[in-house]
Amino acid sequence: MDVEQLLTVADVARRSGFAASALRFYEREQLIEAHRSGGGQRRYDRQVLRRLAFIRAARNVGLSLEEIRAELAELPSSRTPTPGDWRRISRHWRRRLDDRIAAIEALRDRLDSCIGCGCLSMKVCGLYNPGDSFGSSAVPAGAALLPPLLREQHGSEHR
Repeated sequence: MDVEQLLTVADVARRSGFAASALRFYEREQLIEAHRSGGGQRRYDRQVLRRLAFIRAARNVGLSLEEIRAELAELPSSRTPTPGDWRRISRHWRRRLDDRIAAIEALRDRLDSCIGCGCLSMKVCGLYNPGDSFGSSAVPAGAALLPPLLREQHGSEHR
């Protein structure tokens, strides 16, 4: 391992667009690996940039950390991943993306009837809940009429 070929946290943060805190988080989650310098500072192999790009794309597609971990475990550890390796592990993303596209299109199509309606002023609304008619039923919490993929919680909503 040539220490001069390794990247600092600042280098990786700048080149990947991830904050240093995110790099530490992904290291704790064992999605990326850092080496330690003689002074205990983190240093990264350049291939970490590929893994971070993969993580960003996977999160944007909607993969959970567990799913990302499983996908990354399929990559070879003895060599740099090839385009074929990346294609193989991301093959099922197409279905997930198609599902998200369909959900967003359904939202778009329903919005046509309520943009500017003033919420609760329409007798029929495909998105909202006029008169709170769902308040006493077994409908899921939140925006129950949104497509399920668009009702998922993200980041700070889990707190």
